[in-house]
Amino acid sequence: MKVLVLPVGPLKANCYIVFQEEEGDCVVIDPGGDWELLLHNLKEHRLTPEAILLTHGHFDHIGAVDDLKKHTGAKLVIHSEDAGLLQDPERNLSRPFGIGDLRVKATPDRLVKDGDMLEIAGLRFRALHAPGHTLGGVFYAGDGVLFSGDTLMWGTAGRTDMPGGNLQLLLKSLSRLSDLDDSVLVYPGHGPQSTLARERSSNPYLQAAGGPEKS
Repeated sequence: MKVLVLPVGPLKANCYIVFQEEEGDCVVIDPGGDWELLLHNLKEHRLTPEAILLTHGHFDHIGAVDDLKKHTGAKLVIHSEDAGLLQDPERNLSRPFGIGDLRVKATPDRLVKDGDMLEIAGLRFRALHAPGHTLGGVFYAGDGVLFSGDTLMWGTAGRTDMPGGNLQLLLKSLSRLSDLDDSVLVYPGHGPQSTLARERSSNPYLQAAGGPEKS
């Protein structure tokens, strides 16, 4: 599995282009902005996105969805609890953050549920419902990696003081990661990548969530 990391949009959220080296297809996770940059990188690596996976529906993770979908035809995937954020500038925070009223016109092609297996572009991901930062947050786990959105980040976790946020739900979501090995690479919504080993040893939110360490 190859992962290209592109910080995009006004908050430099991490967008991920994920693919198998021998494949020409890929998935794009959280295209939050700068759609021309995304298309340039796809063209440079000769990749065609089969799907756009959203970890949640905040503006900084969805800003390039319409343009990317228009130019590539990729299928849009999001949890049902966050689908409504796509067209709601208050709930996707584009209006409160003062960047305008962002309304994604594209209709989701798939509404994932907890435990769904996604087999796309030669990749396999298990979707884990992870509410707390938003009601429809999702972890995408597979092949030794975890795309954690804003639920888990280097040394911290996502805010819970915005619409749909709930600290107790977030901690419960983090506790679900106890079944994953320490070696799992964490690709967060913002900031540098990490490992579950590092987060278990130093992240106060993951420690508060509990669960046995893995090795």
